[in-house]
Amino acid sequence: MDAIGRDRLELREHPIPSPGPREVLVKVAAVSLNHRDKMVAETGRGLPITFPFTPGSDLSGAVVEVGDGVTRFAVGHRVISTFTPDWIDGTRPGNARTPAYRTLGGFYPGVLAEYVVLPEEWLVRAPLTLSDAEASTLPCAGLTAWFALVERAGIRAGQTVMIPSTGGVALFGLLIAKAHGAEVIVSGDPDNRQRALSLGADHYIDRHREDWLDAIYGVTGDRGVDHVLDVIGGAHLGKSVQVAAVGAHICQIGALEGFDISAPAMPLMMKDVTIHGIGTGSRQGLENLVRAVDRTELKPVIGSRYALADLPAAFENLDRGPFGKIVIEIA
Repeated sequence: MDAIGRDRLELREHPIPSPGPREVLVKVAAVSLNHRDKMVAETGRGLPITFPFTPGSDLSGAVVEVGDGVTRFAVGHRVISTFTPDWIDGTRPGNARTPAYRTLGGFYPGVLAEYVVLPEEWLVRAPLTLSDAEASTLPCAGLTAWFALVERAGIRAGQTVMIPSTGGVALFGLLIAKAHGAEVIVSGDPDNRQRALSLGADHYIDRHREDWLDAIYGVTGDRGVDHVLDVIGGAHLGKSVQVAAVGAHICQIGALEGFDISAPAMPLMMKDVTIHGIGTGSRQGLENLVRAVDRTELKPVIGSRYALADLPAAFENLDRGPFGKIVIEIA
């Protein structure tokens, strides 16, 4: 892209780059898309983008060349990218005035290319049990759901999780919650009911129901849910507070209905609800997820696949709200 706008996307040929010290050259096999990629292409999201700019953040591929001083990888290692490369572990970088948002495909150049050079610290080993396309879905969507439910909210067996969507992060939340022995309620369009149930959802509630709130109270015996993976944002946070059990955790992730969130104060306070603001997770969190994937044989849900030249069509699919992840297959 030479400027902001999806109409400025252009497929170009460039020489294969060479890695410098502590860098590796990765032959990209697959890149999964996020709604954020579309938003960056359309608006720039106020990021300090340098043109020409390549979008995309979530790759899987193989190391084909290493620079001087590389110790974490060798030629032939399968790798995936880290969405927030400066966040290795612990507390996220940044401060009260300027929260950190230095991500691939935004602040840093993206990965929708056949070859990319990245610092070795920006990558982790790919799961042994996943294909390249499946592995590419972990860096943002997979890690976001994992970091929210496991590393922040502390999900436990026997608890109940509410997931009000069937997108990429939402379905990862469903799979991760079931792997931890939780009961899962999914809400979405009627057309997605059977697919969600086949993935392990215990209950599926039509999001268009006028008695949506009562339906959730009904399946929980008025107890409410222990965790809400709120990938919608806006006024939906108010619904999350209403369905929350006493002592529940709400993981606020998405902003599909707006960045200004709102909720009623009294139930929020009286039910002692904890709200976690989730912005993906650390590299250590991604490594934890990779180990869990290999141990549990968790399989990401891929809704559709496209060639690199068909990226505009893939973005159009994102507009429609896909079931699962959209993957661009490079190799």
